[in-house]
Amino acid sequence: MSFFQFNVIGTVESPYKQKFAIPRQPGLIAEARGKLVLDPPYADDDIVRGIESFSHLWLVFVFHETASKGWSPLVRPPRLGGNTRKGVFATRATFRPNPIGLSVVKLERVYRQQEKLVLELSGIDLLDGTPILDIKPYLPYADALPGAAGGFADSAPETRMAVSFSEQARDFCLAQHAHPELAMLIEKVLKQDPRPSYKKQRDTEQHYGMTLYHFNIKWTVNGEHNHVTEISQLP
Repeated sequence: MSFFQFNVIGTVESPYKQKFAIPRQPGLIAEARGKLVLDPPYADDDIVRGIESFSHLWLVFVFHETASKGWSPLVRPPRLGGNTRKGVFATRATFRPNPIGLSVVKLERVYRQQEKLVLELSGIDLLDGTPILDIKPYLPYADALPGAAGGFADSAPETRMAVSFSEQARDFCLAQHAHPELAMLIEKVLKQDPRPSYKKQRDTEQHYGMTLYHFNIKWTVNGEHNHVTEISQLP
């Protein structure tokens, strides 16, 4: 067979409302919490029986926002500054022949929400609304291989970016009792330096904005320093 059709088993609810600012790999920001909501007929208690004995899960998902843009045999990994071409199968780029991805997430708990089944997750790197095709348990003895070579991404990305908050931004975070991790989440996202590679070479002050949960975050970048200037609630 040259063509297969798959069912979406559930959808991710994520703090990341846009592709910009999503960490490039899962697990880099533990404070990034979200939900996988399973709809009927997959919201069956039997379908997750025993799942809570596993600390982490693999999610097979669809790059739904970029799927319509096609694919390319060569891509420019941001990890290499966007200047070096690699084969798409040698990267985790989104523009693939089949727009599917893998993400390992931490399972926090499972609970029922009326006719839906919810898996609460952390350490996610998925866009809000991401369709999920399958769930598999993470097996440390098989999935974590000592001595495995990581190619050009052999270690976690590091930056020397510093992050500060204006008084308004800090007070806003302190007032968010439903999201007590908001300040730490913002700080860790910005320390990843989500800017496009070509903008990281500029010396002038840059202004950016992003949406996390239902908050609009504005910040400036000057050299290796991020300053969160304002946070507001979206209407």
